[in-house]
Amino acid sequence: MQSVKVVVTGPFNAGKTTFIKAVSEITVLSTERQVSDASGEGAGETTVAMDFGRITVSDDVVLYLFGTPGQERFSFMWETLSEGMLGFVLMVDADDPGSFEDAKSMIAFFRGMSDVPFVVAANKVAATDQKTLRSVRSAISLDTEIPLFAVDARDKDSVKAVLLGLLYRILDSME
Repeated sequence: MQSVKVVVTGPFNAGKTTFIKAVSEITVLSTERQVSDASGEGAGETTVAMDFGRITVSDDVVLYLFGTPGQERFSFMWETLSEGMLGFVLMVDADDPGSFEDAKSMIAFFRGMSDVPFVVAANKVAATDQKTLRSVRSAISLDTEIPLFAVDARDKDSVKAVLLGLLYRILDSME
């Protein structure tokens, strides 16, 4: 059985935890905690350490999914989680252009940690919305050879398509 470590990263609220939960065949280990906004009101949850899930791709390949926190103040976890990864998925919320600079920084960070294949998953955009996908690619300065997938992080088949796209890139890099 071949184990493949995949890191799922991206800015705050991009959908990383939802992405992992959509496909994991085990109960996802999640370290989400309540966060508040500037007024002290509840603003939802954020991952503070990691999410962990697993999906069996075939009789001989298992993907172990490690989700990172999306905030730079938890970047010490980015370094820890990137050790031994064979590839990563960078998630972005296509509806949140304010997070694109963070996405660019995260690509640079993870590429600096390891020269492994990666793909970008644009959450909350239809695959047919090429204008938005081109806009996301441009905003995060993504090279044309890096795959950019439209994804619905809640949809198992959509998430599987992204993971298979990454897995194919990983296999190609090993030849």
